[in-house]
Amino acid sequence: MRITVCLPDQTLVLHDDQVCVRNRYQISTAKKGPGELRGSFCTPRGHHIIRAKIGAQAPLNTVFVGRRPTGEIWSKDLGEAFPERDWMLTRILWLSGKQPGKNRLGECDTMRRYIYLHGSPETAVMGVPGSIGCVRLRNQDIIDLFDAVPVLTRVDLDDFRIECGEWTVMQADARPLREQVFVVEQGVPSEIEIDEFDASSQHAVAYDGNGKPIGTGRLLPDGHIGRMAVAADQRGEGVGRALLMRLMDTARTLGFRELRLNAQTHAAGFYQQFGFAKVGEVFIEAGIDHFEMKKALA
Repeated sequence: MRITVCLPDQTLVLHDDQVCVRNRYQISTAKKGPGELRGSFCTPRGHHIIRAKIGAQAPLNTVFVGRRPTGEIWSKDLGEAFPERDWMLTRILWLSGKQPGKNRLGECDTMRRYIYLHGSPETAVMGVPGSIGCVRLRNQDIIDLFDAVPVLTRVDLDDFRIECGEWTVMQADARPLREQVFVVEQGVPSEIEIDEFDASSQHAVAYDGNGKPIGTGRLLPDGHIGRMAVAADQRGEGVGRALLMRLMDTARTLGFRELRLNAQTHAAGFYQQFGFAKVGEVFIEAGIDHFEMKKALA
């Protein structure tokens, strides 16, 4: 299991062990936007895990303060009597950062900031930012999520979104990224970088919170994933992971039973995390060492 939170889209996606989309939920993150500093009232970004699960078997709308039930059950009357309270209801999944200096330790430590996934009053609006740092879900959604995931489940909080489409729609954003990464940085001949397969492929593009393209990849009609490129200043931020997962989900939707890709040798370990296995020996493509890799789709 793994969880992906998309701050721009205000959605949370639960993936199963095969990295298939299992459930998708509307959420509400911080009204003040993304940020990691203590006292910022912002939602942290990056790689996290579920540190603890709190509230198993608690009645619906149980009120928690300091992760302990107060004995109250939220109702509209109670909400109107205490309009200033930040309600945490039903279940709590306590997050812990995994990236020292970004969301772990010091003044940016997610766990010590008490950032949770938690249930919310029925009056809370989902799909728009509104919390003071935590990730709000509807009560039944947090129950479903709580029951589905164990402690230590990976949770990625992304401050970017992914869009998919045909080349005619996506090329204006995808093409400059590919030229920068493959032609300028890696020396791939420009005449082979854009090819005849682009027109028949599905393309994914990642956009940051300001709408700037920061990564791209494509899915060919024969089930090959390729042209995975991430802007230099965004590497290590989970963009490649999110693009790959979206392309894999697109492939499942289209009915593919197997995926293949040609991975540069230094990137093979990344793809192995998602179930891709090496096929054969190293070969050279565009002057760069590659492995062919494949993965069966559930």
